[in-house]
Amino acid sequence: MAQYPTSFDREALLKCARGELFGPGNAQLPAPPMLMMDRITDISADGGAHGKGHVLAEFDITPDLWFFDCHFPGNPIMPGCLGLDGLWQLTGFNLGWRGWKGRGYALGVGEVKLTGMVRPDRKLLTYKIDFTKAVQTRRLTMGVADGIVEADGEVIYQVKDMRVALSES
Repeated sequence: MAQYPTSFDREALLKCARGELFGPGNAQLPAPPMLMMDRITDISADGGAHGKGHVLAEFDITPDLWFFDCHFPGNPIMPGCLGLDGLWQLTGFNLGWRGWKGRGYALGVGEVKLTGMVRPDRKLLTYKIDFTKAVQTRRLTMGVADGIVEADGEVIYQVKDMRVALSES
């Protein structure tokens, strides 16, 4: 396993978005404005609820975020798909953090529940991802995880069986 820190600030995440953290052709986060977190506060390959890895991350919410102006003008709400994308981004980041090679891509999600909204008055989103499976074989590199998104401590999104793979082609 590669030796990377267990937490990352925004500058380190931007380095990953530029392809500089895990190397060319490997896991890469999107650049702003699609980067859906400001920091990773903890990451592991053997922690979490199932002992197969986890990620904890945060995203600062401010009223001037780009999506508030265009997602329901006059009734600003963060699109739920962006919270889901943040969970996928972090799942793929964990695979690259493990030292596994290839570019990440989302494969799907088994179940999604949206029970709250992110409005401009919220302050902090917290992502919590627990891996249920992480496999690397000659033919397949994939993570399967469950995740939640909290807004100011309130659970607003829950996902089960989120799948992300890495491919070297």
